[in-house]
Amino acid sequence: MAAVLAEARVNFHKHLIDRNTLSLSRDCVASNFEEAVEAFLVEIFPIFQSLRPGGWIVENVGGSPAEYQISKYEPFAHLAALAIAIEQDQNLTSVLGNSYEISPDILVLRKPESDATIGRERELVDEESGRYAVNGSASQGRSIVHAIVSCKWTLRSDRAQNARSEALNVIRNRKGRTPHIAVVAGEPSPARLASLALGTGDIDTVYHFALPELIRAVEKTCNDEASAMLHTLIAGNRLRDISDLPLGLAV
Repeated sequence: MAAVLAEARVNFHKHLIDRNTLSLSRDCVASNFEEAVEAFLVEIFPIFQSLRPGGWIVENVGGSPAEYQISKYEPFAHLAALAIAIEQDQNLTSVLGNSYEISPDILVLRKPESDATIGRERELVDEESGRYAVNGSASQGRSIVHAIVSCKWTLRSDRAQNARSEALNVIRNRKGRTPHIAVVAGEPSPARLASLALGTGDIDTVYHFALPELIRAVEKTCNDEASAMLHTLIAGNRLRDISDLPLGLAV
């Protein structure tokens, strides 16, 4: 029998085919890549309770006014008040610019836990201890942003820099632990993937929608430069397969 993760990967690719993402519809329109990634994570990530227990929500916010969407959750709830202040005082716009804006495609959220769940095996918190922790529902009721996933079907150099800028905004504007920051891409060019994947300090990892297939395709081109770049990205832990994403988010 195939592993559950392998079956989920097959379902992910089937979703891309059925929704015309890998081709074009009769109207020459490709469907939304974000929907396939969301469906993949909804199917598989909550199953990994042995590695990362909790109550999980996967939310596609790609088409929403995302600076307000992410402000519904910890550790970004303060951004709602900041956005209102900027609307009321345009002078703040000239000072802050877009340094506070975060526009993710997919959010992986964890629900805060009750005292009963936290102390299932023994009493761990009480009325005075652990009252300010964001992962306890007795402290606050908002879900916590565990991961931010950006979806890039193809890459241009400007789109790569947009993803990096957004990642830095996530890091700068949090009031708490930095969420996982991942990018899922379908770009076939190793050079373009490198424009986003190389380097550290912003994006955790780039995940390709079909990495083993890409490796085989690049090998068949006999392009030494492309093969070397792809090997560098993989060996340097900067590029992984979509099937690695749930395990990466469970760290």
